[in-house]
Amino acid sequence: MIKDKRIALIFRVAALLVALAGLLDLLGVFSGKAYIGTLYYYTTLSNILAIILFVMLAVRTVNGIRKGENGGSCYFPRFAMVCTIDVLITFVVYWVLLVPYFGDTMYLWAFGNLAVHAITPLLCLFDYILFSEPRRLKRRDILYVAIFPLCYVVFSSIAGLTGHVYGMSSADDKPIRFPYFFFDFDRIGALSLAYIGGLLIFFCLIGCVFYFIDSKLRKP
Repeated sequence: MIKDKRIALIFRVAALLVALAGLLDLLGVFSGKAYIGTLYYYTTLSNILAIILFVMLAVRTVNGIRKGENGGSCYFPRFAMVCTIDVLITFVVYWVLLVPYFGDTMYLWAFGNLAVHAITPLLCLFDYILFSEPRRLKRRDILYVAIFPLCYVVFSSIAGLTGHVYGMSSADDKPIRFPYFFFDFDRIGALSLAYIGGLLIFFCLIGCVFYFIDSKLRKP
């Protein structure tokens, strides 16, 4: 664990700028366009969550430096763990499930795409590894990891059922009302519930790994 608050501040400000730049690029801000529909995807919302985390950490680190606090830069450890896992799943699901499904394209290596699907999730993980302190997590934090994805399931389901369209299917020329193929009630029916349930279990299992490492393997 790195205890120097100045190093933590530099890392967190840099991570915040990279995460924000990636999100703005994904939303089309730098190209003069506005891809508002992107806000309906889990990736975008989880990256916003990561940006909120980096803002909180950077501000709190600045306050710690100004007050001359002793010790490291471990702030909001439980919230940081939850945010890290929630955005890290973006990395896992995208590269394991979605890239093989859609195939390799030029867009895959665009900065905005790489930032939101790889760089920002890894920055969250590195921040947690470098600056968090052991023995800060509680067992119930494992379940808290599922709150954000559950809220997204509710949000995207309501959006789809009330008329939001992500595009038109090239296979059957029908509107796509749900964001991901494993979440498409219209096309795979009840199987989507199995996918969602499996992903929620996966979230909690990752939470278990973080909790085990924090409580059993890391030294104070």
